[in-house]
Amino acid sequence: METQMLRAAIDQLKNKGYLQVCNVEVDPKFELGAVLKCFKNEVPIMFSKVKGNKMPVAGALFGNREIYYEMLGMKHEERIYRMMDAIANPKATKFLAKGAVMENIITRNIDIPKMFPIPTFHEEDSSSYITSGIVVVKDPETGKRHISVRRLQVNGGNEISILIASPLATKQFLQMEEQNKPLEVAILLGYDYSLLLASQVSSEVYGVDKYEVDSALRGEALELVKCHSVDLEVPAYGEIVLEGIMPPHRRKDEGPFGELMGYYGGVAPHPVVEIKTVMHRNDPIFQTAFPCREEHLSNGLIREIELYTAVKNLVDVKDVNVTVSGGCRFHAFVSIHKRQEGDGKSAILGALASSKDVKHVVVVDDDVDIFSPDDIEWAIATRMQASKDLVIVPGALGSGLEPSHSLSGITDKVGIDATKPIGELGKRFERAVIPGYEKIDISKYFQGENYR
Repeated sequence: METQMLRAAIDQLKNKGYLQVCNVEVDPKFELGAVLKCFKNEVPIMFSKVKGNKMPVAGALFGNREIYYEMLGMKHEERIYRMMDAIANPKATKFLAKGAVMENIITRNIDIPKMFPIPTFHEEDSSSYITSGIVVVKDPETGKRHISVRRLQVNGGNEISILIASPLATKQFLQMEEQNKPLEVAILLGYDYSLLLASQVSSEVYGVDKYEVDSALRGEALELVKCHSVDLEVPAYGEIVLEGIMPPHRRKDEGPFGELMGYYGGVAPHPVVEIKTVMHRNDPIFQTAFPCREEHLSNGLIREIELYTAVKNLVDVKDVNVTVSGGCRFHAFVSIHKRQEGDGKSAILGALASSKDVKHVVVVDDDVDIFSPDDIEWAIATRMQASKDLVIVPGALGSGLEPSHSLSGITDKVGIDATKPIGELGKRFERAVIPGYEKIDISKYFQGENYR
């Protein structure tokens, strides 16, 4: 029985009752994405009938935080240390001579839009997009592997455009381009929770092999096979692998595309990938992700490690939340065990310093649930005074993915200290309590259809 990649994950989702199956035909142009968005990309869905293609499509697999924890076999309160341990103690991978992803190898007449049911998500998107592809490359100097999720614009035939945004990937491509050589690329579809999370770890910051971080996260060696036509390794139980090259000195306009925060990104020339080989399993499942919750939730989980560490150096932290609504990068909620006056402001400074992307920070006491918008709003309403508790940093460096920052290249940052005072004054802020409320089983008071 398989334990790795998409099919294993789908089996688990079915057994746990999380997977919804859509047996009504959907159009990959707009309709499929609209269905995913109706559920806020939090409900894993398998589309069994997609117009124009016999291949089923799986989407919204990675958009629910609680499901993510469960699929990785960990609890919320241990997530940060589990991920820190995997980064600090990566484990070896395992190489296989053959793997399921090699069941079909196609080297001729490759036509990407005809072969796969690739969605178009928004009205003004420049084309259909592969949004969940994990791109695999090697550093031409060191031979180290690098993986990351990248969006891929479908240009037609065997050509796609690739948005390479990370400094490491850009460096690798430009190094090869200076030598007038192509950079080899593999694009994986059909992975699982562990590999997606590992792919979001910064190689530049931590200097790790993300495949080895994955082995540590999943508790067993990630099984890999060699690609057919490029010198790269990919997971043996993936669904689809596109192998090709990024030729030097070739660019094509990419965008617009409805991306992070629901805005269209601009149009710019980006490198292309010429697909030379397609490997896929028998009866493959196409994997998609409505932009951009799924990738960014996993990215936010990694950012929470960095946020927690930055604030922990200054105050006693209970928990942190890099919010989904804030793009898993712009908004941070921090709960602290407040020991002395000034802890709230120190936590704000640490959170803003944890990443240039963090724009707004709210710091609260440990009796506030930072994963409840109602609780956060309650704390701001009752424990914050703007003249004393608002910290504004004008003209700071922000994120190019945030539209208001892009207008001028700088951003204002805000911290809100919504913690209560220490000592006697703090007693006035204690919550009213109903004894035994948290243990109540509300269903026993209602029967049948009356209980919701």
